[in-house]
Amino acid sequence: MDRKQILRTREVDLSVSNYGTTCQQHYDLALLPWGATEPHNYHLPYLTDCILSHDIAVDAALKASDEYGVRAMVMPPVTLGAQNPGQRELAFCVHARYETQRAILADIVASLHHQGLRKLLIVNGHGGNSFKNMIRDLMIEFPDFTIATSEWFKMVPAHDFFENPGDHADELETSVMMHYHPELVDLAEAGEGKAGGFAVKALKSGSVWIPRDWGKVSADTGIGDPRTATTEKGQKFAAAVVGKYAEFLRDFLQENLYE
Repeated sequence: MDRKQILRTREVDLSVSNYGTTCQQHYDLALLPWGATEPHNYHLPYLTDCILSHDIAVDAALKASDEYGVRAMVMPPVTLGAQNPGQRELAFCVHARYETQRAILADIVASLHHQGLRKLLIVNGHGGNSFKNMIRDLMIEFPDFTIATSEWFKMVPAHDFFENPGDHADELETSVMMHYHPELVDLAEAGEGKAGGFAVKALKSGSVWIPRDWGKVSADTGIGDPRTATTEKGQKFAAAVVGKYAEFLRDFLQENLYE
């Protein structure tokens, strides 16, 4: 990365930025990547959800700036995610309680609000995280601060890009990690990501929900076979996701979000 690219990235990525850069800029909103600390099969790093939500957010902020004039800052990723039963037993898998996640989000919102920002987009990379009730509470406390939440891997249909996407350390996540950080992927070590399911009809259909016991549905911690992943698939999917996010950031700045 040349110096021009480094300086450009500093304008949108707080993890590499400095106050000399940020104090000279006006920002319209902030993006908050949120992931987890958990195993991702045998071939991806523990911080996969954090890394991918962060990198997608940075690319989205750059694209929104270049194409729509949006000034967005990407916050450092939050590494504390909510885990299912059967995951906390896995080495170095960290479960963050609802109260912990809410406290983190509340402190970030309070700080940004105090500094004059009024909009925040959560870019979530971990399926176990759920922010809706937290956001409802915080928008009562801060009625002039709008918080949106999203899951980056759902911004465009996965089946348009992948043969058999799963939902954890699968073809999708592996491909996008191969695009951004090929040095962190050891596909030769990957397990097959074979996943079991519920035996009860209502649980299988999703009409009734309980958290999956990870120890009973996956032997290698993955859900979805990653072995058909490629860098090209990851690049195409990431580009489509980034484009959708850039459009949303443009629209999110509208004064009236309602018809």
